[in-house]
Amino acid sequence: MGARPRASAFSPDSTRAYVTAENGGTVSVVDTATHTVIDTIELTGESVRPMGVVVSPDGTRLYVSTGRGRTVVAIDTGSGEVVGSVEVGTRPWGIALTADGRYLYVANGPSNDVSVIDTQTLRVIATIPAGERPWGVAIVQ
Repeated sequence: MGARPRASAFSPDSTRAYVTAENGGTVSVVDTATHTVIDTIELTGESVRPMGVVVSPDGTRLYVSTGRGRTVVAIDTGSGEVVGSVEVGTRPWGIALTADGRYLYVANGPSNDVSVIDTQTLRVIATIPAGERPWGVAIVQ
C-alpha cells in the first residue's frame, strides 16, 4: 500500500479491493483471495491526494476524489488508466455513487457543498450546499 491509506472499495464480484493512499498518490489494487497488491495506479497532478473511492456497478470504472487536487478522476479498471477527470469543490473527500452508476456525489469539505456529477459526461450538474465541512456522502435507495 501507499503512504497513508484513506479509503477502500470492492469490485462488484468482491475479487478486488481498491485502496487509496493520500500521501502516496496511488490506488492499490488488491487481490482479495490472496491479500496481495497486484497493481498500483499512480495519480499525477498538482496537489493530488487520493481520498474517497467507489467502483461502478458493472465494475469497469473506478472514481477517486483527489482532496487538495480539487478533482474526481475516472479510472478504467481493466487498464488502470485514468480516462477522465472533473473539477469539483475544495478538497473533495467522501464519494458515493447511485445504484445505477449514473450519478456521483462528492463531499467538498472547505467548500461546504456536495458536487453532483453525471458519470456519462463527467460534468458537474449540480452543487448542493451542505453545511460546515462535509466529509462523507451516503445514498439511501
